[in-house]
Amino acid sequence: MDNQLDVAPCGYFSIADSGIIQSINQTMLTMLGYERNELLGRHIESTMSVTNKLFFHTYFYPYIQLYGHVDEMYFSFRTSDQQDIPVLLNGVRQNRNGESVIDCVVVVMRKRIEHEKDILNTKTKLQELYQATHEANKELERLHEEYKVKQQALMKVNDQLETMASTDLLTGLRNRRFYQDKMLESLALFRETQRYFSLLVVDIDHFKSINDTYGHPIGDLVLGNLAGLLQSMSKSTDVVARYGGEEFVIILADCDREQAVATAERYRLQVASADWGEYNVTVSIGAATVSQDDTEQSLFQKADKALYASKTDGRNRVTHSAELVKKEAN
Repeated sequence: MDNQLDVAPCGYFSIADSGIIQSINQTMLTMLGYERNELLGRHIESTMSVTNKLFFHTYFYPYIQLYGHVDEMYFSFRTSDQQDIPVLLNGVRQNRNGESVIDCVVVVMRKRIEHEKDILNTKTKLQELYQATHEANKELERLHEEYKVKQQALMKVNDQLETMASTDLLTGLRNRRFYQDKMLESLALFRETQRYFSLLVVDIDHFKSINDTYGHPIGDLVLGNLAGLLQSMSKSTDVVARYGGEEFVIILADCDREQAVATAERYRLQVASADWGEYNVTVSIGAATVSQDDTEQSLFQKADKALYASKTDGRNRVTHSAELVKKEAN
């Protein structure tokens, strides 16, 4: 055998149609762990397990007889110490010196199998990672939805708390804190746009006598009914709030002096003509319209002073702070 073929980097052997080994290179011998004289003249199946002998008979022989060649047949030979070696087997049938022979080339497949195993393991890990990622994404979506629900619930609770913090529990109107915040907003808007607004301070006449005569539960009922009446008569842009005790405040948006007096009279008349049952209810009202120099305190003081004038002048009446200024001037 040619020396180059003998030490080629792949196994080579040649067999007769009967399967007897006629020649074999050193690479193949080293691969199987045999000496040359141990295999020459022996049947090629002596290097195979029972299973591979069966496969060789049912696939290799018929295929090469029919087509004259076998390409990249995945196969295993057995070494002298009974170890299986996975290989790719290529064979071609040809005539040489008037005889039919089958030349075969063998390439060991260990590295490729290991590589395929690595690929399979990598694929398996990728599938597991994908599944874990998919499940993690689903859990993330679930947590996100849960977070949204809890966030909405928290916002609802915060809104409820904010409403409670700015609402008078007895009457259901806004409370003094809310009124003060809105007064500051109204003053800032006035300074920016010169849009006038007015303030009414409403007080129930002789409220102490109602409490003394009919009891505090009736007094609370009067407060609640008056609050509902004032709210029902007000515009959506107005702010109606309980200031304290039997005193209410109303911020009238876009309202000058004349409009403030007319609106206050409408409130007063509606209260006086309402059906209060066994007791009479009237209110006195003080009004003030914002000016350039006003602060929250000064505007309230003007309206409160006008309320005091309504009280001292006989109650159940409306007084605007501008009227007091005129009287003082005279």
